[in-house]
Amino acid sequence: MRFKDRAEAGRRLAEVLPQLRERPDTIVLGLARGGIPVAAAAAAELYLPFGAVLVRKLGIPGRDETAFGALAWSQGDVLRILNRPLRDLILSRGISQAALDAVEAQERAELLRRSREYPGTDHDLRGKTVVLVDDGLATGATMRAAVEAVRAGGAVTVVAAVPVASLEASTSLARVCDVLMALHTPGKFHAVGAFYQHFEQLSDADVVSQLEGAGVRGSQ
Repeated sequence: MRFKDRAEAGRRLAEVLPQLRERPDTIVLGLARGGIPVAAAAAAELYLPFGAVLVRKLGIPGRDETAFGALAWSQGDVLRILNRPLRDLILSRGISQAALDAVEAQERAELLRRSREYPGTDHDLRGKTVVLVDDGLATGATMRAAVEAVRAGGAVTVVAAVPVASLEASTSLARVCDVLMALHTPGKFHAVGAFYQHFEQLSDADVVSQLEGAGVRGSQ
């Protein structure tokens, strides 16, 4: 299965979530950056408010795509999750704690920068159903952080919805969210971008324009 682009993936996600269409007290939040266009398209089809949740992966030095943890912005604070067994393993393989601390400091600074520049990240989630959307899940670390962040914000039901996910990520996320919806869970998973015809890198301007263009519908 391949998707033309993130917008098409979002529309296809909406097709399998008809029970959420125009549902009261429900909001769609895209994981910035890659999840924003997917979430925007899904929210438009479902007639739901739309916004963003800020997350950053903590990548292993030299193997950035593999996460030993993740950060999320939650109510003015930075929430951190760690894959402790993986962290301990990479420390035993010669990567220093100082190197991991440097990764976290860099990603924390970027998260704080985005919190100042991105609109649509400060919704009142108390008592709401939150649909968390990304363009795909490789390790699931950032989605796990997003789940924890919105629960900390008062969400009563958390739905994780993605076009494609690895088996590992699906298994991990199913334990922490109320519903996990993945359109495609391939047996062999290499990278999220492999399942898209067009998978461009998104800029700050791309994200901000989509959030502003939606009127940041989740602000109510």
